[in-house]
Amino acid sequence: MDKTRYDLVIIGSGPAGLTAGIYAARAGLDAVIIEKLAPGGQVLTSDWIENYPGFPEGISGADLMMRVRQQAEKFGISIESAEVTGVDLDGPVKSVMLDSKTIECRSVIIATGASPNRLNVPGEERFFGKGISSCATCDAPFYRDKVVAAVGGGDTAVQESLFLTKFAKKVYLIHRRDKLRATKILQERALKNDKIEFVWDSVVTEIGGGLTNVEKVTVKNLKTGETKDLAVDGCFIWVGIRPNTDFLKGALETDDRGFIATSQAMETSIPGVYAAGDVRATPLRQITTAVGDAAIAVHSAEAYLENIEK
Repeated sequence: MDKTRYDLVIIGSGPAGLTAGIYAARAGLDAVIIEKLAPGGQVLTSDWIENYPGFPEGISGADLMMRVRQQAEKFGISIESAEVTGVDLDGPVKSVMLDSKTIECRSVIIATGASPNRLNVPGEERFFGKGISSCATCDAPFYRDKVVAAVGGGDTAVQESLFLTKFAKKVYLIHRRDKLRATKILQERALKNDKIEFVWDSVVTEIGGGLTNVEKVTVKNLKTGETKDLAVDGCFIWVGIRPNTDFLKGALETDDRGFIATSQAMETSIPGVYAAGDVRATPLRQITTAVGDAAIAVHSAEAYLENIEK
């Protein structure tokens, strides 16, 4: 029979979840990581990472997370593939409901990350996965020598648009403001790239096409009100993120966008429950910050467990 009682359950196996697993295993905690998809999280879809310490030449997201997973498994952490469908976090014994069983534990670290937002415009639902994507690493090769639209102005939008230019012959980068929000080095690269055409002060109002493929995006200039169609073969959307917290069903205190509120010690509003990485309310969402969050969360959980034993 599968084990159903632990000191610590870690929900999610991106950078925060796997790092929490490493620290928990090294601390001698009886812990398990629960992950509904592949260990590694959304970092798996990152083409190239240049700002993670220790890799001066950069490293692909898949390679980095493979190394982190191997390190976690080396220390003996258990990783279980299952979807968390609900939780009961009140009291000294917490329950984590999976699709096949319920696990009990004394502490929980939530490291479920966040997912890309949608535009919520006509045509988006119809073509998502059929010409609309939020992962250039996954889908850029399908657009070799074609024209694509990219929506957004932050780090992800600009970095992924630059990656798209390795394949597409032209990228329309559509942004609702008149300047980018991305870091300076990414802005400079994008502005110098002759394959990127900027569509400033504009939003996408509709995505259209044939039976199975995107053929155009309709954009509206927010300053002039002018509307025009751009002929494209695909559309990539990077307009922010939302926390992966549906399974919590309001069990924890969050900020106004739904991200989990924590103390500096990663403590949530419920004793014994912690959050780390992109799922929590934080001013910066990077692999490095997720890793730091996780180390603090395990340290706090370990202290909590020692205290209740006393």
